[in-house]
Amino acid sequence: MDQIKSYYLSSGISEQVYDLFAEAEEQLSERFRTIDQIAEINQLKVLRAMQEAGFAEAHLSGTTGYGYNDDGRDALEKIYAKVFRTEDALVRQQITCGTHALAVALAGNLRPGDEIFSPVGRVYDTLEGVIGVRETPGSLAEFGITFSKCDLKADGSFDYDAIRAGINEHTKIIEIQRSKGYDVRPSLSVAEIGELIAFCHGIKEDLIILVDNCYGEFVDVIEPSEVGADLVVGSLIKNPGGGLAPIGGYICGKKAYVEQAAYRLTTPGLGKEVGASLGVTRQLAQGLFFAPTVTAAAEKGAILAAYVYEKLGFVAVPTADEARNDIIQAVTFGKPELIKAFCEGIQAAAPVDSFVTPVPWAMPGYDSEVIMAAGAFVSGASIELSADAPMKEPYAVYFQGGLTYPHAKYGIMMSLQKMVEKGLVMC
Repeated sequence: MDQIKSYYLSSGISEQVYDLFAEAEEQLSERFRTIDQIAEINQLKVLRAMQEAGFAEAHLSGTTGYGYNDDGRDALEKIYAKVFRTEDALVRQQITCGTHALAVALAGNLRPGDEIFSPVGRVYDTLEGVIGVRETPGSLAEFGITFSKCDLKADGSFDYDAIRAGINEHTKIIEIQRSKGYDVRPSLSVAEIGELIAFCHGIKEDLIILVDNCYGEFVDVIEPSEVGADLVVGSLIKNPGGGLAPIGGYICGKKAYVEQAAYRLTTPGLGKEVGASLGVTRQLAQGLFFAPTVTAAAEKGAILAAYVYEKLGFVAVPTADEARNDIIQAVTFGKPELIKAFCEGIQAAAPVDSFVTPVPWAMPGYDSEVIMAAGAFVSGASIELSADAPMKEPYAVYFQGGLTYPHAKYGIMMSLQKMVEKGLVMC
């Protein structure tokens, strides 16, 4: 493998960094094999869904205008419903991001006087504006919809007593965020989510259980919708888009709840009947087809990052040997200069804008400056190699993505290389 090593050395990686990563890959070979097996099962699941939906070449053509009788769009939504084992699905490029998908699902199924309850602590930063936790024009709070939460216990487990006390006659939707977001708590497994759903439904049977599934799709062989979730919601420029979807989001779940969301996305009375595909069905469908193996590549990169930075003395969540429930890897560095060097390395390894130096900025929807590294083919695509961090204590960086494992590996190597060159880390 001297030829591979020489390529890395000629690409700016020092011999010490290369050797550290070579040792890491040897130690992680069994973990990687398990991830490949999960990807294989999910690949077959997606393939079978496409076949059962009768997906045809004719479906790859797009429509314009109102989008009436868009067979390709409708076929893709049948595929998503089959993959996620749900009654119905709304999969549209008119959904601009994951937060938009969540906003549509929430607003479509809530009415004045209803309450959203989070049993897993604070919601993701951008969703705070949607709900009205952070005062924002047009928030759900302005329409008389309230929000409450209870935090996880110190060990990351559910506080069932607090959940029981928090659910009341006004509680309509239980919002469960699968991924850690900008917290250093563990992300939730599908099994844990299933236990939580059963508990909540046991308290109040008519609750709508909504799972923010962003970053978690295809990490396991089952999804939250298979353990009782009434709605699962996510972004197409994360896992399920496979790096090919240029925009979009999905809402899968019970038919009545998906229909309400569709009325909110378009207009009451029209719902899913309108919304031209504009020629992107091919990219959305092919991206879904690639999604299981692309997600596996991102997972391997996350585990590699955890292993290397733990070995250097930093705290990784999850650790390299813990089970993974999403593609996000948090590493707490404790110092802003380490975060900046990490992000510089990720950016330098990008196929797009590798010459750019990322700097912190006041990103809309966040309560502190955020530094982001993302040289992506699709702007902001978190399934592509990227990293971001709020510039505040505990100065943790959140690393995710990698359309291929070799690219994810190179990005992590370059992140460490930048730290070494600045004299911030010894290896």
